[in-house]
Amino acid sequence: MNTTCPYCGVGCGVVAGRDGIVGDPDHPANRGKLCVKGTTLGLTLDDRDRLVAPMIGGQQASWPEALDVVAKRFGEAIAERGPDSVAFYVSGQFLTEDYYIANKLMKGFIGSGNIDTNSRLCMASPVAAQIRAFGEDLVPGIYEDFDEADLILFVGSNAAWCHPVLFQRALRARESRGTRIVAIDPRRSATADLADLHIQIAPGGDLALFAALFAKCAAKGALDYDFIARHTAGFDAALAMAHQADPGIDAELFDQFADMIAGTPRLVTAFFQGVNQSVIGTDTVNAILNLHLATGRIGKPGAGPFSLTGQPNAMGGREVGGLATQLAAHLSFDDSAHRDILARFWNAPHLARKPGLKAIDLFDAVHDGRIKALWIAGTNPAESLPRSALVREALERCPFVVVADCWPTATSSRADVVLPAAGWSEKDGTVTNSERMISRQRAFRPAPGEAKPDWWMFKEVACRMGFGEAFAYSSTASIFREHAALSTFENDGARVFDLGPLAAMPDEDYDVMRPIQWPVGRAEPRLFGDGRFPTADGRARFVAVSAEHGAVDEEKKFTLNTGRLRDQWHTMTRTGRVPELMAHREAAAATIAPADAARLGIATGDLAAIGNERGQLILPAMIGADQASGSIFMAMHWTEAHGSASTVNMLAGAERDPISGEPAFKHGKVTMRRIVAQWHGVALARTVLSVRSKVNDHAVWSRTPRVGGLVQFGFTGFLPLREDTTCRSLASSLLELPETVEMLDYTDARRGVFRLAVMRGGVLVFVLHVASDRAALPSADSLEKLFARRWVEPDPAVLLAGRGASSAAPRGGIVCVCHQVTEPMIRAAIKVRGLATIDAIGAATKAGTGCGSCISELKGFLHHEPILAAG
Repeated sequence: MNTTCPYCGVGCGVVAGRDGIVGDPDHPANRGKLCVKGTTLGLTLDDRDRLVAPMIGGQQASWPEALDVVAKRFGEAIAERGPDSVAFYVSGQFLTEDYYIANKLMKGFIGSGNIDTNSRLCMASPVAAQIRAFGEDLVPGIYEDFDEADLILFVGSNAAWCHPVLFQRALRARESRGTRIVAIDPRRSATADLADLHIQIAPGGDLALFAALFAKCAAKGALDYDFIARHTAGFDAALAMAHQADPGIDAELFDQFADMIAGTPRLVTAFFQGVNQSVIGTDTVNAILNLHLATGRIGKPGAGPFSLTGQPNAMGGREVGGLATQLAAHLSFDDSAHRDILARFWNAPHLARKPGLKAIDLFDAVHDGRIKALWIAGTNPAESLPRSALVREALERCPFVVVADCWPTATSSRADVVLPAAGWSEKDGTVTNSERMISRQRAFRPAPGEAKPDWWMFKEVACRMGFGEAFAYSSTASIFREHAALSTFENDGARVFDLGPLAAMPDEDYDVMRPIQWPVGRAEPRLFGDGRFPTADGRARFVAVSAEHGAVDEEKKFTLNTGRLRDQWHTMTRTGRVPELMAHREAAAATIAPADAARLGIATGDLAAIGNERGQLILPAMIGADQASGSIFMAMHWTEAHGSASTVNMLAGAERDPISGEPAFKHGKVTMRRIVAQWHGVALARTVLSVRSKVNDHAVWSRTPRVGGLVQFGFTGFLPLREDTTCRSLASSLLELPETVEMLDYTDARRGVFRLAVMRGGVLVFVLHVASDRAALPSADSLEKLFARRWVEPDPAVLLAGRGASSAAPRGGIVCVCHQVTEPMIRAAIKVRGLATIDAIGAATKAGTGCGSCISELKGFLHHEPILAAG
């Protein structure tokens, strides 16, 4: 079955069949290649923890009962407080058909703009900037531009980890045509490590840099004045403002970079969350667009600005108006003619007349009581939104909360009604990737239990609210046809988004539809090559942006930069269940610069307390030479399901871009101090055990699934153990231990050594080792060997003294997940065989020969590992 990957916005095609899930060799986005998350998709098809039946007030209910309650409570809120007293918060995990129905119900028939999406957290700034510059939310380029460019800038984008299939195209272009790659980022990421040039800017320095490049290109005579005169407006004001910008980097480096930009017509600028998630995100995107408009590098092979999307259907959600600030089909709230077009097409006399609440404002309205009924679908705002503690409090205060999801989350635990949703592999519809390519997502297995697709849930509630005639859909194909028909209704070329040729597509053609790019029926897939833009006068708009955005707050010592890990996805409801994906980074950590670590006396493995007025997190520190002084990097993925670090988003504030409403996840201000570790522990269990709620008061902990069904726990105590502590009392204070047949324990409180083994029916089910010195602990890899056999008569010397465990060589962290190659294996190969290149490592170990996501780490080993001549 041909379908699509559910992760990033590259939109890779996959084939699900008897041999598992592999890349689709015929899909234009990836031509058979997949990243590590894509290659392990088959391992996520585990339904043991799925939501499988509707729940009302924690009690199982039927679908009719649950849907009746939802319709009744939303109807009551609307009758008592008006349509703006209710809201939907949905997801880039939706298929386009899900999005279309939810948006139509809220904006068209409930009559409120209060539907927003978690795409607000990542893509709202490019949307706003592209509308300002082009007149419509449009990405001009296509993926082939990465193959044909002579210079590719990755700005605020760790594409090597976040969009690896697309990044591999850039690397292949460098190999085949000499394409140069530049990474612009405050952090030396995997992308920066593989680039030809890394420009390390200050956080938020992208705007000033691109404005200065605009001015410098003008000084060097590198602007396309014919294009400017014939196809743009606002040039003089934008250039005058750009002349005031300080690039913020070394003058010699800036001149070198500016020469590179001025002299390379085939330029692609790919930007991502480091640009978007800022209080100046929209202006920064416009600074990038200004440079491309001024040099005429847009709509041409190998040339153009390229907004990378983070979710599989962030683009599709924008097509149907999933953001609170949009109407469907690229129609605008600001244009009365557009509102009239949509109202007549939908036959919706009560169409919303104004934008709704953006995500941060929406949950503020929930918190202060303006929103009385809220439907959350396919996302986990209790952990993914800024000020997560306030969001949780808002959900608990709200009179009525509905959550539709595949798995239990911190959000669903606070819902009045929980609806089991069909997920990837079970849903049928379409998605649109970053290059405007529409692909079919096809179900290849039944949904577990009573789980249903989201479009069906919204349709059924719409019917119960009295809107049945407008929601008489029998399939996703019927929804897609209406979506396509709306895109061409009274369009006449005014809007670029146009799916007109697909509006009469019969079901059988929809079933077999291959990937197709919009605007459909156009010979040239790139936009604006003809210099025509969807504005009133057909001209693009330069936007005069200022690089002066206030003084830096000197009272707070560190900037908190949140981002993604190579093998994880969002709040890990899917990837966090896969041991192979957890092997690369087992637990949350804070990465800090060597200079900051030295000043605070922090070493790798020490604990750091990081906090601000919204709370404090205590977690292990990692010292990273790639980290700029004065900043801290923490992954966005970790939640309370995986450890005491909970969610880093509790520290993120409400600061957001004033135009787009996108939160400034990359620029939080925090303090940091060292906390002395008093003891360390490692445990393995055959089943998931509950961690005691009071552990957070005295220890940091993590929980990680391991291959073979075992669960690993890690503990670091920051309060001393009591003198009367025993191994059994310590273990019981950490975990809710299983009922046992036999416990074997060893306690040496004076030396700070505690060991416990729990047996049931002659089988080892749990083992714990605690020591005051981390070096005295066996590795989890070696402890795992103790679970491989049954003992009729347990041997305390092996189980407790640790001789059998400690003698085993630790497996080490997984570097290449595709081929399960560990760090010790790679280092050994480099030393013994005298390997000096990435290709040589690949030939010897297979590392880096799969998806390529680990190549930057292999490069790091070559830089830092002494090379010993073989033989």
